[in-house]
Amino acid sequence: MGSIVAMIPARFESTRLPGKPLANIAGKPMIQHVYERAAAASGVDRVVVATDDERVRQTVTSFGGDAVMTSASHQTGTDRIAEAISEVDAEIVVNVQGDLPLLDPDTLAAAVAPMLDDPELPLTTLMTPIRDRAELANPNVVKVVTDDRGYALYFSRSPIPYRRDEDAGDAVMAQRHIGLYVYRREFLLTFAGLAPTPLEQAEKLEQLRALEHGYRVKVVEINAAGVEVDTPADLDKVRKLIAGCS
Repeated sequence: MGSIVAMIPARFESTRLPGKPLANIAGKPMIQHVYERAAAASGVDRVVVATDDERVRQTVTSFGGDAVMTSASHQTGTDRIAEAISEVDAEIVVNVQGDLPLLDPDTLAAAVAPMLDDPELPLTTLMTPIRDRAELANPNVVKVVTDDRGYALYFSRSPIPYRRDEDAGDAVMAQRHIGLYVYRREFLLTFAGLAPTPLEQAEKLEQLRALEHGYRVKVVEINAAGVEVDTPADLDKVRKLIAGCS
């Protein structure tokens, strides 16, 4: 088995929270929190930040981390890590979002585990039960349904499955997709070269491209998702949570 590398794509620009990777949380930039938590995951051999901004690169190197500069033209984090992986020796690549300062290292390890068990798997990701109706109805909360072996059937912003004979807001059986991905290196490079597909473009969900091209996506269920920092309100929430733990 080759090395396992966690890649953290990090753009400085953000519509809702400019400079997000460098936001201060308990005395550390957010990117450092994510980096350290990824590094603590069992089996991860190396962590690398893939960025297009010199400020992010300098911050990462200042706390002793690895960073690779990439093009500023990438539209997705997947494209960014596909470029960065050309400079990194890895057989398995974990795409860790840079806005997860409360990432549970065990969560990352759980996503990697199926790749170690099945050398034919191209891609794995995560899901967690939806426990309230607001999440089920929220188009920003991506839902996923799987078959009885844990392979994705579909991802959607709509509430799925549709419960015809029950209250439409019932969250039973509903699963929230968590955007942490584990790729086999060869598949990552192939995937990044595939043209966008109709369902992907309709839902604005990149993972549908894999399904539309006939690739299996293994989805691992975990108990809960960490807080994603997309807005100033999210950042305040995370700061309070970390302060409460210290």
